[in-house]
Amino acid sequence: MQAVLNSNIKDTVSEKVDYLLSAVDPSTKNDVENSIVALGAKAVNTLIDKLGTLKGLPRGVVAMSLIRIGESAVAPLKAYAMEHTENQWMADYLLSEI
Repeated sequence: MQAVLNSNIKDTVSEKVDYLLSAVDPSTKNDVENSIVALGAKAVNTLIDKLGTLKGLPRGVVAMSLIRIGESAVAPLKAYAMEHTENQWMADYLLSEI
């Protein structure tokens, strides 16, 4: 997974996150999550955009990545909760874990 972060195959953070999430399965979950967290605050908006669309294991990886990224995710998660009231419970939970 680290090679993906260092390659020029995927140019944007969004493309990197998409690629990593497409590779997630039970055996790659930890590596994918660690690679996303390594992107840091610049991945937060992409991750938040995915909260409402992903299900199952990929959404769990997104959620844990946001929690691990921490403080940088707080303001964007609060804004997401205000805009997407149907998913406010997710944002509230993630905020409580940060």
